Amino acid sequence: MTKGERVYGDTALLTPANLMTFFRLGVSPVFMYLLIYHRTSWWTILIGFLAAASDYFDGIVARRHGTTTSGAYLDPLADKILVLGGLYALILTHPHHLNFFIVPAIIITLREAWMSVHRSKAAKVGISIPAVKIAKWKTFVQDWAIAFCVLPYFNSHLVFAEITIWIAVVMTVYTGWRYYVDGKALFARAR
Repeated sequence: MTKGERVYGDTALLTPANLMTFFRLGVSPVFMYLLIYHRTSWWTILIGFLAAASDYFDGIVARRHGTTTSGAYLDPLADKILVLGGLYALILTHPHHLNFFIVPAIIITLREAWMSVHRSKAAKVGISIPAVKIAKWKTFVQDWAIAFCVLPYFNSHLVFAEITIWIAVVMTVYTGWRYYVDGKALFARAR
């Protein structure tokens, strides 16, 4: 088997990459619970690290075995649940930093909701808008913004989280704009 050679069918659901994504979906509520009720415990750090690591490794495995349509849908969904759930859990646990978390959370939420609608419209006419490479980096930066609120030392110096979350917001808006431009080009070609 060579890298990228399809091992599973295009519609396969139970692939190793999807199992890692299911793991991320399953631990996301646990991570949110730990963020709200235990903030900086080692369990919070461990679960958050495992969830973020599963995102990294499921991409490697998917590229090695061949991507699936279910993975293309589930992976970004798991990312959205983990990141947005983490951000809103931080809003609940850091009311004195509400302005710092709420504006980025709203911007990221609006972008993700808009992207879901945009991709759904494209899918209805048989168009698949490919992910831009920077999108994985965007998720990585979002994960680190949340991590800086959980890790000892950093959680009492939230300037690291503040800088990182605003970098993530810029990347989030930029990737949303790129998806829009790419989608518009694909719609024009499909007509």
